[in-house]
Amino acid sequence: MNDIRTLFVMVIACWFVAGCSMLGFSNIKTKEEYELTSEQKLYEAAQNSIRSGNYSVGIERLQAIETHFPFGQFAEQAQLELIYAYFMKSDFEGAKVAAERFVELHPKHPHADYAFYMKGLASYEQDRGFFDRFLGSPQASRDVSNAEQAFIEFNDLLQNYPNSLYAKDAKARMIHLRNIMAEHELLVAQYYLENDVWVAAANRAAGIVEDFPSSSSVPVALAIVVEANYKLGLTKPANDALRVLALNFPNYADFDARGNLVLRDAANAQNRSLTNILSFGLLDRPRLPPPLEIGVTDIPQTAEAPPSRDR
Repeated sequence: MNDIRTLFVMVIACWFVAGCSMLGFSNIKTKEEYELTSEQKLYEAAQNSIRSGNYSVGIERLQAIETHFPFGQFAEQAQLELIYAYFMKSDFEGAKVAAERFVELHPKHPHADYAFYMKGLASYEQDRGFFDRFLGSPQASRDVSNAEQAFIEFNDLLQNYPNSLYAKDAKARMIHLRNIMAEHELLVAQYYLENDVWVAAANRAAGIVEDFPSSSSVPVALAIVVEANYKLGLTKPANDALRVLALNFPNYADFDARGNLVLRDAANAQNRSLTNILSFGLLDRPRLPPPLEIGVTDIPQTAEAPPSRDR
């Protein structure tokens, strides 16, 4: 009787195993295998979303990897790609936050330089604005705080990763940013000059020469230093700046054939009538004083240091 019972149990067991095999239960994975497969599928789905340009869904899936598999195989890569997805979505603030978080969590990661670079690039794009990105027309008159921030962040990349794959591009963008910041300062200096605020004009222009010596705004800035100090009666700093201008930019547009610097007063708001303003300067033009000529005398063989902004 026992033999029959044993045989019956064995038959039932064989039948159960065969049934499981037919139903596909023989392929049940371990917990680790199941989690790996789920994480991988989620990562692949995120990749597909990003490749198709559906960045919002891609971001959600990358965040899901962080939430459900914080120590998984794709967790760090998901955090890195989250920066890119935010950037491509034009959520530049989100990209910067994701980049900062990645650097904080993984300061020694082999691709941490990418996070540094993307942080600067996000600030760079924030600075350009909508119309600049599509029309390519930077406006130096606008707020340049994002440009300054991008410059700092690109410089952080170069300081920490001088041999980074992204170093060359960062340097090129820093040159552009330096020119934008210099142009902005130049507009401010010109505004002060046109409104007879000569001390502020001289200081602002001197700052351009000191802080952005390789920018294209330097010759105009030097001319402003000359004019502002000349009108203040400060002949030495005016002559110092004039010598530097003549030596380094002998073909400056406002030098005449004799080498004199010709200064033409612009009409400021106080000198213009309502008719002149409404006609965009075509009617009722204000009388302006004749051009002022400043001669270059006793030019030394080597240029002197630019005048200090404190003068």
